[in-house]
Amino acid sequence: MKVKICGLTRLEDALAAIAFGADALGFIFAQDSPRSVSAEHVRQIIAALPPFVTTVGVFTEGDIPEIEAVVRENGIDMIQFHGQFEEKTVRHFSHRAIQVLKVKDAASLNSIQPLPVRAVLLDTYHEKMAGGSGLSFNWELAKKAAPLGKIILAGGLTPDNVQEAIRQGQPYAVDVSSGIEAAKGKKDLDKMKRFIVAAKETNVSGTPSE
Repeated sequence: MKVKICGLTRLEDALAAIAFGADALGFIFAQDSPRSVSAEHVRQIIAALPPFVTTVGVFTEGDIPEIEAVVRENGIDMIQFHGQFEEKTVRHFSHRAIQVLKVKDAASLNSIQPLPVRAVLLDTYHEKMAGGSGLSFNWELAKKAAPLGKIILAGGLTPDNVQEAIRQGQPYAVDVSSGIEAAKGKKDLDKMKRFIVAAKETNVSGTPSE
């Protein structure tokens, strides 16, 4: 099971995530997020990371030149489109794009516009928050979303429920932010380690790995 740790703001948390076995690290560029980071700060963190770690930039707005400028400055690998973007923008970055779908119910799966992206991240719909709400949805919908592509399951995941989420949703990967925090933007290292270990010990069918 692949694991993405999102909402990182500190180098020490990023290095700990890698040491615990995380596959990807997420950095949020939305200015109104309590976990927002600047392109320069992310550049400094990435420069201190070991090789072969996937980094993901989370964007809630921006056109092609704006996003390209951020990516060029910090060297982010993947772009997570967490909001309403023009189709041409997503297509331009399709080789490194993650499309986000906010899930209310089964009908939500019909609302996503099929685009050539690397993965689709399912997050819980919230009327006022773009993400990081700590709320979950019906995880079995992740399994039904499989025709959309590689599914990343997010929303309300914690060290205590991630194995059940994997069992029900059978995703390609799981994503966590608020569920392993000591405070907004600061990770609880014990929770982070327990989350990664729990996810890695569970195979796609939700049973403990041999």
